[in-house]
Amino acid sequence: MKLRFLGSAAIPVAISAALFAFKPVNGQLAVIDAKNLVEATTQAARLLQQINNQIQALQNQATMLQNMGRNLTTLNFSSLSGITSDLQQISNLMNQAQGISFDVQSVEAAFNQQYPQSYGAGATMPQLLTDAQTRWQNARNAFQQTMLVQSQIAQTVQTDTGKIGDLVNASQGAIGSLQAQQAANQLLALSVKQQLQVQTLLAAQGRAEALKDANEAEAEIEGQAALQTFLGSSNAYTPQ
Repeated sequence: MKLRFLGSAAIPVAISAALFAFKPVNGQLAVIDAKNLVEATTQAARLLQQINNQIQALQNQATMLQNMGRNLTTLNFSSLSGITSDLQQISNLMNQAQGISFDVQSVEAAFNQQYPQSYGAGATMPQLLTDAQTRWQNARNAFQQTMLVQSQIAQTVQTDTGKIGDLVNASQGAIGSLQAQQAANQLLALSVKQQLQVQTLLAAQGRAEALKDANEAEAEIEGQAALQTFLGSSNAYTPQ
């Protein structure tokens, strides 16, 4: 916007021009030309109004620039590192799964090996005992991992409480739209993190329950194999 100033000196000039019309002639008394006086006064008032309008326009521009500066001010607070650190710790716990892990490519092979659908006739008692011990260890590890994940999430919930308070305070104290939006985005990221934690915990719990159920089902198959091994040729006892 190009603003064109009309100097304040223009006002007395306009009035002086009108007063020149009142100069006495041949020693006669001055006669006031009312029409010229009114016109000069009106012109001076218009000039003054234009100057006031230009000053107001400059003030409005200054206010607009100040608001733009506030809206572009960034938020001097970030919870991103804490969020990613908490998720990484939980991810590390999930990757420590032993026995039947969370690796899609290896689950089927490991499960078929440690939880066979049946045992052949040549199964021995030491083999059955070893397999049972392996499955018991898998189930124990799964429940232990679930408890570790639960403990880790419980710790992050405590730190999340402080982060939520800081972000809400930052949002309420934002001096511009950018700061408010950045605080809202961090609150949204914190909410997503908590949802991911719940999903991770459900996955750990589901794995533990699945291995427990698989153990119970496998115990029946193992019992049948143990009985068959004990009976051998179906002549467990030969009378004398």
